[in-house]
Amino acid sequence: MEWLTKFPHMDDNQLRELKKVIDEGFRAFTRAYGDGIESFFEPLQFFLIQSERFMTRTPWPIILILVALIAWLASRNWKIVAGCVGTLLVIGYFDMWDDTMKTISMIFVCTVLSIAIGIPIGIIMSRSDRFQNVVNPVLDVMQTMPSFVYLIPVVMLLGIGKVPGLIAVVIYAIPPMIRLTNLGIRLVDKDVLEAADAFGSSSWQKLKNVQMPLALPTIMAGINQTIMMALAMVVIASMIGVQGLGQPVLKAIANQYFTLGIFNGLAIVGIAIIFDRVSQAYGHRLQRHREIVHG
Repeated sequence: MEWLTKFPHMDDNQLRELKKVIDEGFRAFTRAYGDGIESFFEPLQFFLIQSERFMTRTPWPIILILVALIAWLASRNWKIVAGCVGTLLVIGYFDMWDDTMKTISMIFVCTVLSIAIGIPIGIIMSRSDRFQNVVNPVLDVMQTMPSFVYLIPVVMLLGIGKVPGLIAVVIYAIPPMIRLTNLGIRLVDKDVLEAADAFGSSSWQKLKNVQMPLALPTIMAGINQTIMMALAMVVIASMIGVQGLGQPVLKAIANQYFTLGIFNGLAIVGIAIIFDRVSQAYGHRLQRHREIVHG
């Protein structure tokens, strides 16, 4: 009756050989193409380094003015502006300014990369059900696969450093950008599209002048979620060399420094609230604009 209590499985030797073949195959791929893949990501590394230098070397009053200006342009709300500036002042007062600037630069680059990749894929998905059926399972894997698992191949290919961490964060954070872009375009009213067809609009004109403007609030929600998920990966990415607020948290976990972990964790929360409030306020402004223009 052992077969009732012990699930039948592959022979241990065969399973061991299968794992060995896969590991050796990936190692051979890494040795053969690792340098080429690393050189492919050099422009991304340059972008990330320049962004970090700008955030860390720019005088802090200028950074505060830029943050206040961006918050005002996005929200037109002085309370949100004051909240953003006040949060950064508190973070700086507790000596976490440099790490915060490094984290913000990482999130900025991740968001730009996610938008640049996610919006085109979302547009293609909205135009093709077949492509959507292919991409959706991939997005499911990206969202449910434990982040520690896909850190392994990224580190084996690119080693320890900023770029591997950036790629890992993008893999984790990009699915909402793709899904909500696809959803926003698909939810555009068919009557509006028929009116555009009646005026002789081409597919590109419909996309640029009708679908994208009407889907923009939903796309902004995708950007918001991408930023939040990128911030959630800050601590994990610090394990493979990403500098910022995640490294002190990792140090606090390793050495049981309660206060260090709490302070830096709260700083991450503060950044998340800033990004969330500003992006949500901008999305609401876009929504109100759409209601006024299109009734």
